Amino acid sequence: MAKYLLVYHGGGGMAEGEAAQAEVMAAWGTWFQNLGPALADGGNPVGQSKTIASDGAVSDGGGANAATGYSLITADSLDAAVALAKGCPVLGGGSSVEVAETFDVM
Repeated sequence: MAKYLLVYHGGGGMAEGEAAQAEVMAAWGTWFQNLGPALADGGNPVGQSKTIASDGAVSDGGGANAATGYSLITADSLDAAVALAKGCPVLGGGSSVEVAETFDVM
């Protein structure tokens, strides 16, 4: 089975209030549980970022579609990984998930 990187775009803000935060965390816990052994690394949200251009120039942020978090899953194919990613709670808030196959080269 291949590994797939799920990169979350948007949804980087915390829900307001303890009840809302608990609801969000419960949704993530349920999704992770539903992924079962396909979940290789639950990942984390990401914070500030810098972008380095090919000419060495450095700029703040990741642009208009900056990454806000990631997870790593295993699946038999890219289509299977996409099907698993469709259950991600971040999608409920209007955010998106990028699914990319990773390769072991080292």
